[in-house]
Amino acid sequence: MSILPQVLFLLVFAITGYLLYRRFSYLRKAIMLGKKVGPADQKSRRWKTMGLIAFGQKKMFKRIGPAFLHLLVYVAFIIINLEVLEFVIDGLGGTHRIFAPFLGGVYTVAMNIFEFLAVAVLVSCSIFLIRRNITRVPRLTMTELRGWPALDANLILWFEIILMVAILTMNASDQLLAERGVGDYITIGGLYFSRMIRPVFEGMNETSLVVVERFAWWFHIIGILGFGVYLTYSKHLHIYLAFPNTWYSNLLPKGEMKNMKEITKEVNMMLGNPVEGGTAADNPDEMGRFGAKDVNDLSRINLLNAFACTECGRCTDECPANITGKKLSPRKIMMDTRDRAEEVCNSVLKGGKGLDDGKSLLGDYITKEEINACTTCNACVEACPVNIDPLDIILSLRRYVAMEESGTPPQWNVMFQNIETSFAPWKFAPTDRFKWADQLRNQDKE
Repeated sequence: MSILPQVLFLLVFAITGYLLYRRFSYLRKAIMLGKKVGPADQKSRRWKTMGLIAFGQKKMFKRIGPAFLHLLVYVAFIIINLEVLEFVIDGLGGTHRIFAPFLGGVYTVAMNIFEFLAVAVLVSCSIFLIRRNITRVPRLTMTELRGWPALDANLILWFEIILMVAILTMNASDQLLAERGVGDYITIGGLYFSRMIRPVFEGMNETSLVVVERFAWWFHIIGILGFGVYLTYSKHLHIYLAFPNTWYSNLLPKGEMKNMKEITKEVNMMLGNPVEGGTAADNPDEMGRFGAKDVNDLSRINLLNAFACTECGRCTDECPANITGKKLSPRKIMMDTRDRAEEVCNSVLKGGKGLDDGKSLLGDYITKEEINACTTCNACVEACPVNIDPLDIILSLRRYVAMEESGTPPQWNVMFQNIETSFAPWKFAPTDRFKWADQLRNQDKE
């Protein structure tokens, strides 16, 4: 018996592992461009959040129709991949359906479940293709999705459809060979969905059937492994990153903004409050930018968010600024951040200029017009299925414009000055703040 198939399988498996290792090493380097964050707190709450949001897809079900279709694809991705374990054992050992003799009827039930999910994926992906290309759902056809993002989304859907067809083709031809008593093929019986396409293959001779079955088997396993690698280059990277992304998601109440540590330290010094480490002036080496101009000014969690973005557009669809015609698209903010991080990382790995290439996230990728349109309402954060926080990046960019460039709109500067002097956006003394109430009391007395 030739061991060539096992050698080829082992080679394919090793190449896949190597490519995944290289890609995740690259992604780690890109995310590490950001500022280090402190240790995560409230770990039990974070595990719960990850379970509900990433694994349980809780936020997806705000839109029942797409959520149900996505759930079918998601469940199929998890459960059908259990079959890959059998593929791996068969591929390495030169066996065929190694679990079938041990599981008996349970194996038949499992295979029927796998086939049902395969058909569910076929239907779901077909509907997703129709939504993207025929009915053209607005949030799936916006400007930032033109070119590669749109092609990537369609490629993923077609890839999934072809892989599911391969499963059904493999099972149908496999069972025909088993019934004809060819080789080591095992009769399972009762495979409902693949039985429906068996007439396509019934007229083939044994040699042709073996070629079809072996091609479908190899295509499926290589396709699954190749699909796993491709995901790391596509918007579907969230399949891997949704779990760490939700674990590290912001647990502060919606609307509560993080203070800048540098400013807080200086204010405490001015007020005579004790601080650790002295002022920024005492530690010039630690003195950085106020806010963010480029990806290295953002946190590593911000960059993890960018790479975890699903490009689904729910954030932009819910954004009041975008709805009213402003240029702001929270999805574009995340895509731009990811693209800039990749550009810098690629340059560094090639020995290029990296961050000193004369470009920056603010200005070359994201404009002031976009970030100034944000109302900080948190609608984008609430809408995201994997707890991505575009607002944190927008606020960091706006802080840089305000504190480093003094480039905020004149109307904003008046408001800032009033807050600084009168502790309110309006220009009147704090002592006069409740005069309106006194007037109401006087009216009641009259």
